[in-house]
Amino acid sequence: MRKSRSMSLSRRNFLIHAAAWTAAPFLPASAFAQSAYPTRPIPKTGEQLPIVGLGSTKAVLQLPERGTAGFKLLLRTLLDGGGTVVDTWSRDASLDKLTGEALQANGMVKDLFLATKVDAKGAEAGREILARTRRLFGKTSDLIQVISLRDLETQWPILKEWKEASKARYIGATVSSDRQHEDMMQFMRGERPDFIQVNYSVVETQAETGVLPLAADLGIAVLVNRPFMNGGYFSRVRGVALPEWAAEFDCHSWAQFSLKYILAHPAVTCVLTETTKPKHLRENLGAAYGRFPDVKTKHRMREEMQFI
Repeated sequence: MRKSRSMSLSRRNFLIHAAAWTAAPFLPASAFAQSAYPTRPIPKTGEQLPIVGLGSTKAVLQLPERGTAGFKLLLRTLLDGGGTVVDTWSRDASLDKLTGEALQANGMVKDLFLATKVDAKGAEAGREILARTRRLFGKTSDLIQVISLRDLETQWPILKEWKEASKARYIGATVSSDRQHEDMMQFMRGERPDFIQVNYSVVETQAETGVLPLAADLGIAVLVNRPFMNGGYFSRVRGVALPEWAAEFDCHSWAQFSLKYILAHPAVTCVLTETTKPKHLRENLGAAYGRFPDVKTKHRMREEMQFI
C-alpha cells in the first residue's frame, strides 16, 4: 500500500531530527526546535535549496576499489540530515555506471538536487558526456555546469539547448581558482547564468571582492567549492584549539568555522563539502543551524587564520 504524503513528511522530519541528535555536540540547541533544514532561494526561480551540500569527488573516485555501499550511506546521510544538493560529473562509462547505481539506490536520486558538469573539448564530446550522464545517473540533471570554463564557447551553447529542451533545469559554470575569477565575472556579465560555482573559504576570500557581489547584483545562485581547500585547511588547523569565541556564533568545530564564514555571505546559496565519512557530513550539515558571524567577527576569523 502506498504511504500517504503526510506520513512521508512526518518520517522525513523524524529523520532530520534523528540525524541532528547523532551530530551532537556539533549543533546549537536551537537546531532541535527547527522542523526543516535551513534553505535559501535560487534567485531566478525562488526554489529553495538546503544551504549545505555534498561534493562527491572523493567518494566517487573510491567506488572501483570500495564498491557503492559507502557512497550510498553518504547520500542517505545527506538526505536524512535535510540536505539534497550533490555535485558530481561524468568521468568514464564504468565509473559513471557505479555512480549511477549509488544515486539510484532506494530511489534516492529523485530526492536529490543533482548538479553535474560537462568536462570536454568539442561539441561531439560534450554531447556524448551529457547524454551518458543523463542515462547512467537516472535523472535529468537539475543543474549542468561547464567545468572550469573549459571550452566555454562550444559547451555553453549546448547547455542552453539542453535547458530549452528540458534536459536540464538550470545551467551554469564553475571555477576553483582565484586566477579564473576575472574570466568568470566576464562570463556572468555576458550570459547571466542560473548558477555559478566558485572557490571561497575563511582562507580563500578573494571571491568577496568581485564574484560574490556581482552574483548578488545579477541574481545568480552561487555554489561554493573548496571550503576546506581540498583538505589543506585541516592540515593547517590540526592540533590547534578552536577559539572559545567561536561559540558566539554556534560554531563547534574547525569544519564549521570555515562553513559558517562562507554561509555568512548573503550571496552564497549552498556550500559543497567534500567528505567520505557520514560522521563528518553530519558535522558539516550542522553548520547550517544557529547564528552566523557578522562582518566584525568575520574579520576576526580571517585574522585568526593568519596566525595559524
